[in-house]
Amino acid sequence: MRQSIQDLSAERINITHFCHIWRNKPELLAALPPQFSVVMEDLLSRLESGSLFTEESCSFSQADLLAQLGMWLDKASTRLVPG
Repeated sequence: MRQSIQDLSAERINITHFCHIWRNKPELLAALPPQFSVVMEDLLSRLESGSLFTEESCSFSQADLLAQLGMWLDKASTRLVPG
């Protein structure tokens, strides 16, 4: 999933492919508290919505959303690794 953030940032994949990668992780989402799915879907929806507009006319910054998804991964990792 971290690689997909880098790939999208470098324009090696598009937003549709990126969101498919993220949404196609049922085992990961099942291992996390339910609010993780809600937050992830909210961020992905914003990313998809933002892709419909030019950067100047969109209120969602792709870079900011990718940074938030990176933080989501960091928090998810701490939940999955026994402390």
